[in-house]
Amino acid sequence: MAAEKKFNTILTGLVPGILLPAVTMVIIWLVRYDGGFFRFLAVFQELDMLSKLLSLSVIPNLLLFFIFLWTDRPFSARGVIFATLILAFVMLMLKIA
Repeated sequence: MAAEKKFNTILTGLVPGILLPAVTMVIIWLVRYDGGFFRFLAVFQELDMLSKLLSLSVIPNLLLFFIFLWTDRPFSARGVIFATLILAFVMLMLKIA
């Protein structure tokens, strides 16, 4: 039996899977907008594009997912998928509301 891989839990994939899109959104704000962060979000909300911004910020989760797969951490990869599904639900709620 092979030794258990370190950091191979669903929580290990869930936490970075939620934080990475938030960091990506902050990077988009720093690169593309001059005002404050909450004004940045308000502008996207006014333009009815907040769900699109969130969907763009989830793209780096794909790289995180593949990193977990390449390093043979399937439970962490499942956590990233679960985080992506949670964010997809949030995007759906933003689109409906």
